[in-house]
Amino acid sequence: MKEVIDFFRRLHDNNDRAWFDAHRAEWAHVKGRFAAFTERLIEGISEFDPTVRGLRVQDCTYRIARDTRFSPDKSPYKTYIGAYIAPKGKKSGFAGYYFHIEPCCDSLVWSNLLSAGLYCPEPVVLRSVREEILDNGAEIAAAIRKAKGFGIVEENKLKRVPTGFPADSEYAEMLKLKDFYIAKRITEEFLLSDDLLERTLAEFRRTQPFVAILNRAVQYAYEEMGG
Repeated sequence: MKEVIDFFRRLHDNNDRAWFDAHRAEWAHVKGRFAAFTERLIEGISEFDPTVRGLRVQDCTYRIARDTRFSPDKSPYKTYIGAYIAPKGKKSGFAGYYFHIEPCCDSLVWSNLLSAGLYCPEPVVLRSVREEILDNGAEIAAAIRKAKGFGIVEENKLKRVPTGFPADSEYAEMLKLKDFYIAKRITEEFLLSDDLLERTLAEFRRTQPFVAILNRAVQYAYEEMGG
C-alpha cells in the first residue's frame, strides 16, 4: 500500500487538474494495485459472509473525481480511496464492510480506518433498524462488544429519541442514531504490514454479527416496500 499512500499524500498537496493529468499513469498503477487488493478482500470476506460472494471490484469502489456542484470546496479530486463491500454492491442500501485510506486527514471524522455497518440509510430502513434495536437491543450490543477495537460512531444523531419509540428504552442512545456503523482507526504501520489482507479480514470477521443483524433489518424494510 506504500504507493497508494504516497500518491494520495502528494495529491492532497497538489489537488488540481494539471498535476493529476501529469500523473495519470501513476494513478492508473495505484488504482490497479488497490483494485487487486479489493478483489482479494471480497474473496476473503465472502468466506465468512457469503452474502457478498460474486461482487466485482467496480461494485465496491468509487470514482476519484469529486462532485463539486454543491460544495464550497472546489478541489477536483478525492484525497482518499475506499472500498465498500456489501451485498449487491455499494449502492444497494445494505450494511457492509468499508476499508478507507486517507493519509492526510483534514477532518476529525475520517482517517485511515475500517468500518462496518450502515451509512445514511433511507427512512424506511432507518425505522426498521430502530425496531430491530427495540426488539433485539441486547443482541446488537453483544455484536458490538464482539467487534473488539471498534466503536459505534455517534457523530450523526438526534437530540431526542425519535417519535414513536420509547424515551425510557435501555437502548435510547442507540435509537437516536441516524447512521449505524462501527469504526476502528488504523495506523500507517498497519497499512504497510506484509499481512495487511489477513489482518484486515481478521478485523472484519469480528464485525460480521453486527452487519448480519443490520442486514436482517434492511431486508425486512425492502420486503415491506415490496422490493
